[in-house]
Amino acid sequence: MTQSPAPPLPSPEERRRLREAKSLSQADVADKMGVTRETVRSWETGRTTPRGSKLEAYVELLTAQDPATTSAETEGRTGVEAEAEVTARQEPYAEAEADPSVEAEAEAEADSDEEPAPPPPALTPPQAFDALYAFCTPALVRQTYLLTGRRELARESVERAFQLAWHRWPEVAVDRDPAGWVRATAYEYALSPWHRLRPRHRHPEAPPADAADRALLDVFLKLPPMYRRTLLLYDGVGLDLPETAAETEASTPAAANRLLHAREAVAERLPELAAPEELHRRLTVLAATERLRAAKPRSVRYGSEHRARTWTRAAIAFTVLLIGATSLTLRTAPDHYEPPMAPGATIRGVPPRAASGPLSDEQLELHAFLKSQTVSGPERLVPEAR
Repeated sequence: MTQSPAPPLPSPEERRRLREAKSLSQADVADKMGVTRETVRSWETGRTTPRGSKLEAYVELLTAQDPATTSAETEGRTGVEAEAEVTARQEPYAEAEADPSVEAEAEAEADSDEEPAPPPPALTPPQAFDALYAFCTPALVRQTYLLTGRRELARESVERAFQLAWHRWPEVAVDRDPAGWVRATAYEYALSPWHRLRPRHRHPEAPPADAADRALLDVFLKLPPMYRRTLLLYDGVGLDLPETAAETEASTPAAANRLLHAREAVAERLPELAAPEELHRRLTVLAATERLRAAKPRSVRYGSEHRARTWTRAAIAFTVLLIGATSLTLRTAPDHYEPPMAPGATIRGVPPRAASGPLSDEQLELHAFLKSQTVSGPERLVPEAR
């Protein structure tokens, strides 16, 4: 038995156009497919593609014909007329296109020899960065707060992540998911174990005002860091399991195991949150109750540039210091080898030299006689018989 080939999947732009032509939102498609809205958005942006039964159901949902087409075929109309009617029903701006003035204007533009209008100018790097910052920051600060339970650390983590993103903007700008790149960087900084050594992080911050929110945050923060991150990405952010595993740098079975254990730990302490939908809702409500504001994008870019200049100057100063120390060492180091003096060794057969002791009577007499004689002159050298 041969397996039927998988249906062709339209391009990402065509997927969005077909969905909008059917007057469906991403949430509607997610409900029909049994996935999250984030998954549908990743399908339409080309980050991921459905597989297996999801692929067949997704293609069938996008390419399914409208009932108007079926009725037109049963009435004996031609395929061209039925397609025109379906297009007229599906296009949201069909009435505007049918306006005679619009058609006349379009014909006039087609007949004229004027060049088409130039495309809108592309965003500059600062503008693109500011747009990404404005889009991601509000939700990312709340997610980081759920991950750490500290407001100041959440703001600092997001700012540091965007500073690093601006420092590596040529790399981030061409990434398939710039928001995911910044999110992973912020999570890594927020979960760094070195924060526990900082003096201001030795004391807990004020908990949420609501008792239910306090209980949920307390249970959430008692999970291991990787379990906490996996649960937040899957049930909080809405990523699917492969994306969660990729962002946490784990295999899909490992990510699924962490997710199950985290859900069991939360359900053990809070049985009312055993359902994933209720847990997702409560996490969203808990994050929304905290009003967390981050810095302006311009100040973040300036901070990144200032940080880069500081580290560059420090690297230059260290290099100059290293070169100076090396030059001084080469200048003062000996230019030839001097072997060390060997320690003394005892020679066998020769008695050791005795230390001088008190003089005998004969020696004292001789010493006095020598002192009484001439001190200098040739007479000193002539021996005398005694």
